[in-house]
Amino acid sequence: MAKIAPISGFPEHLPAAYLVEQELIEILRHTFMLHGYVGIETRAVEPLLQLLAKGETSKEVYLLNRLQDEGNAPKADNSRLGLHFDLTVPFARYVLENAGHLQFPFKRYQIQKVWRGERPQEGRFREFIQADIDVVGRDVLPAHYEVELPLVMADAFTKMSKLGVPPIKILVNNRKLSQGFYQGLGLTDIDAVLRCIDKLDKIGAEAVIELLGKEAGATPQQAQACIEMASINGNVEALAEAQAVAAKYQADSELFQEGLAQLQQLCVAAQARNPGVVEIDLKIARGLDYYTGSVYETVLVGHEDLGSICSGGRYDKLASDGKVSYPGVGMSVGVSRLVARLLKAGILGMSRPSPAAVLVAVTSEDNRAVSEQVAATLRAKDIPTEVAPTAAKYGKQIQYAEKRGIPFVFFPPDDEVTDSRVKDIRSGTQITTTAQEWEPPADDLWPQLVTNV
Repeated sequence: MAKIAPISGFPEHLPAAYLVEQELIEILRHTFMLHGYVGIETRAVEPLLQLLAKGETSKEVYLLNRLQDEGNAPKADNSRLGLHFDLTVPFARYVLENAGHLQFPFKRYQIQKVWRGERPQEGRFREFIQADIDVVGRDVLPAHYEVELPLVMADAFTKMSKLGVPPIKILVNNRKLSQGFYQGLGLTDIDAVLRCIDKLDKIGAEAVIELLGKEAGATPQQAQACIEMASINGNVEALAEAQAVAAKYQADSELFQEGLAQLQQLCVAAQARNPGVVEIDLKIARGLDYYTGSVYETVLVGHEDLGSICSGGRYDKLASDGKVSYPGVGMSVGVSRLVARLLKAGILGMSRPSPAAVLVAVTSEDNRAVSEQVAATLRAKDIPTEVAPTAAKYGKQIQYAEKRGIPFVFFPPDDEVTDSRVKDIRSGTQITTTAQEWEPPADDLWPQLVTNV
């Protein structure tokens, strides 16, 4: 049989790595629920027209075709379906379809796979897991939710940091500030400007200046002004510098001032509740065109080269039925992106790859029922248990447990020994006990995340 080659961009984990991923997902899920977010799951596909209308990422949509369909040319109508490239677009559709059954503001979390036709590289996949939280209002959504979301994410990562995950820095900007400034400069294609500025970290200032001229029609002076504003970062005091740059280029506007005030409100509130976790960075733009207010990107301290691992922002027009609008704010953790870096850097691991805390030995195939009964008794006490696959010599059964990281072996009575015994195969310690009495130490009951740094 020919060797099967892996498909790039579609990650598959070995058992221990999969357990790391699931543990981090559980921390996120628990934190989201702790803050009152309810879980939902949406379908994997959306109408192609809806996906194509959502900005630059829509170019990366995977189409869904039946093999028997005639022709492969994509048709941009609602009969064609594509795999969702994020969870915000399907969530907006979900809100519209279920608005009559939801209580607003509606706070939800969603942890699912998404698909993008990107060029695979470190931290970028074509199939990956995202963990989202969003708050959606009916017609209005108070600005304090734009403070709440980054702090909920900070809470989740604080829990992870206690297990060895590096701390995070949440970088924030406001689309109104940026848009008001760019319009004040006389630029008209604001989406193009934002897309160019979003590439500043990746390609550098000179390349972005050139790009602004080509794609946004900016003059050299306008492009230089864009770079000066986008280069501002720091704490809330940095907003005075933004005000000065706007005045220098006579690009102040009502929209700029509105964004400036909202960004100041966010940073002051965040500093009071979780000092140091939120930082202003005026080059943050986000490539999706549905953001209208606060925008966020999150970097892992010490691993800034990875780029953003958690991003999002305020959107006011993504969900509307023509009569009622549902403004929202959301953030999304790239779970696969985060896990890939933690595993590659050797930061996190699992105490063992198998969930089983104990292997029940089999004295003989004729007595396998005895071992199965012991296992049933242990499982009834919520002790993860595996039964040996064969009635091999005890030494081989112990080796089986060692290879899987199972810490204990339970020996039922046999023809020579009338008592049950449990052996800790790490230390060699062995005790006489019964299935009804024995329990492993709490730290050995389930696999544990361990830090390797």
